[in-house]
Parts: sequence; structure tokens; C-alpha cells
Amino acid sequence: MKKILETSRTYLRELSTDDAENFFLLNSDKDVLKYTGDKPFESILKTKEFLKNYNPYQEFGYGRWAVIDKSNNEFLGWCGLKFTRELNEVDLGFRFFKKHWNKGYASETAKACVDYGFEKLNLTKIVGRAMKENSASIKVLEKAGMQFVDIIDFEKHEGVLYQLKKQ
Repeated sequence: MKKILETSRTYLRELSTDDAENFFLLNSDKDVLKYTGDKPFESILKTKEFLKNYNPYQEFGYGRWAVIDKSNNEFLGWCGLKFTRELNEVDLGFRFFKKHWNKGYASETAKACVDYGFEKLNLTKIVGRAMKENSASIKVLEKAGMQFVDIIDFEKHEGVLYQLKKQ
């Protein structure tokens, strides 16, 4: 699998169908999904189908990436960039297993993804969204260097929009 970038503790690589079980488990945790607006996958088979058809790497050269612990190759979650054609913008997103919350993995990988977006992909702006009550994700966006822009509708909840423009 293609490694995209490394941080001090992790490496990020393309997601594959081999990640189906971990991806399914991650998206089955109601606390992990609480602020996302997403629904859990119905089965590991449906998750595998989703991953098989996940193709932003080919289309845009980037996407959401698996975050892997360098010390033991454990799948910690995912982090990465997503182009939304309807909005013509690139969004930073991340999701980690609960047991890895509050250990700095989201901030570490989010910052690395933002840097990669500007330095390697020549992006000019990256945004991040979160539900207003999701203070942990807002802190991650701020640690990645993003600035508050506006209050928005986020999956029928009050949300916040952050952004960072290339210097």
C-alpha cells in the first residue's frame, strides 16, 4: 500500500479493502460518529464495497488516508483531505478509535495533512468543519493552523467553518 506521509509516530497510507474490518469497527462506534452526521456501515462486506469503490486518489491525487502507528502497525483511524466538487473546496477530516483520543494523533496527522496539501499538492486553501459542540475537533483544526470563519449548518446542527490559506 502506498505511503503518503509520515509524522513522528505515524505514517499515512491509502485506504484499501484490507482495512474493511477496522473501518467498519471505527464507524460502528456511536461516540466516534456522534458529531459526524454519518451512519454506521451495515456490514463488513458493505464497508469493503465502499473501500473498493473509494477512488479520490486516482481522481484528485489525495483523499482520506489510513493512520498507522509506526511502532506496531496498528490502524489508529484516518485523516486526510477531501475535494468537494459542489463547493469547489478541500476539506480536512479525521476520525480515530476512542482508545487513541487525547493522545495527539489527530492534531499530529491533521497538521501533517495541511502541510502536505500546501507543500506537495499546491492547494491554496483548506477548510475544516465541525459541529459547534465538538470542542475536541475544533481544537484539532486550530492546532492545524486554521482560523474560525463562520457559523454554518452542519448536518442539521449548528456548526463552525474554519480555514487556512496558503501563505
